[in-house]
Amino acid sequence: MDINEFSKYLVDGLKEINIKLNDEQIEKFYKYMNLLIDWNTKINLTAITEPKEIIVKHFIDSLTINKYINNNQTIIDVGTGAGFPGIPISIVREDCKIVLMDSLNKRINFLNDVKDKLHLENVETIHSRAEELGQNSNYREKFDIAVSRAVAPLNILSEYLLPFVKIDSCALCMKGANIDEELKSSENAIRILSGKLVHIDEFMLPNSDFNRNIIVIKKVNSLSKKYPRKSGTPSKEPLK
Repeated sequence: MDINEFSKYLVDGLKEINIKLNDEQIEKFYKYMNLLIDWNTKINLTAITEPKEIIVKHFIDSLTINKYINNNQTIIDVGTGAGFPGIPISIVREDCKIVLMDSLNKRINFLNDVKDKLHLENVETIHSRAEELGQNSNYREKFDIAVSRAVAPLNILSEYLLPFVKIDSCALCMKGANIDEELKSSENAIRILSGKLVHIDEFMLPNSDFNRNIIVIKKVNSLSKKYPRKSGTPSKEPLK
């Protein structure tokens, strides 16, 4: 896909979520797509490799959280994988400081290449597990937003995300369709983790027939030091 076709498809899709890009930002997204496709031949980053699908399912999907981000906020993307949603947000929101965290170093190597080649001065990458970094005083309760996309069920994800956010700040959980059962089974876990469910944003992804949900959880109190529990425990013994 050449950059002109790419630009039209991306810009048209983003109109539906009220995001406008300048030429420099469009070029960064184009470079990012090509780096993703190239690196994906060497390491497994994504099953989505067709340009139009990358635009919709990765780029536009990532940017659906933009409306929840205020100026100059600090954001951590937990389990960022190939950089979603963190890299697209960093391109659009140069005013925000964004930390990309992932447990696989080969993904961090890819993200560092993207960061360097796109000149993303507002991005920091960290090789860590959420359970370990969430107990690190340099990162614990330091962020305005913690976000994750399709990483784990909500009761587990809440234990990954809520330790990172300040009191009265939010975790954004990006999910697909059919979340009712997941929400119900996570109510007590969210309460234990000093969280409060404040909003569920259900929508159709532009240029697609995919239903998506953004679950907004507010941190209402400081979190007990026993959370997050040691590495592997949240997934093996989820809070109920």
